[in-house]
Parts: sequence; C-alpha cells; structure tokens
Amino acid sequence: MQTQNAFFDELAKMMGEAAGAADGVRREAETVFRSQMQRLVADMDFVTREEFEAVRDMARLAREENERLKAHIAAIEARLGKT
Repeated sequence: MQTQNAFFDELAKMMGEAAGAADGVRREAETVFRSQMQRLVADMDFVTREEFEAVRDMARLAREENERLKAHIAAIEARLGKT
C-alpha cells in the first residue's frame, strides 16, 4: 500500500513539473510572438488614429467646399445664360 502511494506521489510530482515547464514554454512562445508582431507592425507604415481622423476631416471639409463652389459656379453660369 505504501509503495503505491509513493508511486502516485512521484507521478503527481512529475506531472506538476511537466505542467510548469509547459507553462513556461507557452509564456516564452507568447513573448517571442508578441515581440515579432510588434516589430512587424512597427516596420509597416501605419498611421495613428489621430492622423487618420485629421485627414478624414480635411477630406470632408474639401468635399463640402467643392460642393459649395460647384453650386456657386452653377449660379454664376445661370446668371450669364450658360449651361
């Protein structure tokens, strides 16, 4: 009876150590993966959210100005009798 308990105790200890080692390998793999992804993203020419929103607002204002100018030109042409 005592031999079986020692066997199972040793087996449980080995399984615990294996789980700990596997967890360490998983954490190391995650760290390497995260580092590689950060390097990959840093090498790409992504814009920040603020830059994107600033350019989007500039484009919106330019479209609004363009529409206003088209309407103004159409009104001038109508006054001059052009179509």
